[in-house]
Amino acid sequence: MTKRSIAEDAQDVMRAAALIELGARIQVLESEVNLSRDRMIRLYQEVKGVSPPKGMLPFSVDWFLTWAPNIHASLFYNIYRFLTDLAGCSHFDALTKGYTLYLEHCERHDSYVLLSFTRAWTLVRFFNAGILQLTRCCSCTGKFVTRRQDTAHNAICGSCQPPSRAGKSAKAGSRITEDEGAGECTTVQPEVMDEMNSTLPGGDVKPEQQEASYGQAA
Repeated sequence: MTKRSIAEDAQDVMRAAALIELGARIQVLESEVNLSRDRMIRLYQEVKGVSPPKGMLPFSVDWFLTWAPNIHASLFYNIYRFLTDLAGCSHFDALTKGYTLYLEHCERHDSYVLLSFTRAWTLVRFFNAGILQLTRCCSCTGKFVTRRQDTAHNAICGSCQPPSRAGKSAKAGSRITEDEGAGECTTVQPEVMDEMNSTLPGGDVKPEQQEASYGQAA
């Protein structure tokens, strides 16, 4: 068995710590870094101060296709694609930096964060598996997340054509935290959902806008 260098091991520890800081679950770490499960659990406890959550990861494709989550998923994945295709970032850098830019966008617009890091990682895997695709909106010409088999003709994104009762329900909406796999949810007041349509673009973030945001984040 080939022994790993100290430098390689240290790099994996730093990468794992960065993922944990963003909210990655142990299953995500097992896929992205080359560390033993025991070391990842110990590292998680050191970084977060608590034991890692248990349970299955989110696996529903339908979650990304509902109105508000679709806007957030489309925003993140367009940033991810820009970083990989145009900025030349690796998958790991595009994943972490792209999610950081997504968080900064939500904070700058005082908007609620619907997309946890684990769901963002799952979204990328769905695209890599050919389950999801980006479809161009015939109204704003931006790209948004759809199923691979859905027709792309005359498709309209959720920002251009929100549901009639979007953000107006008397019931509190729910968001999934980083522990969504364990079935733990928190609630958000309905007026927060009203902000989604006005602050978050559902289409493709233009390269020059993304480049500017990327420069600010750096």
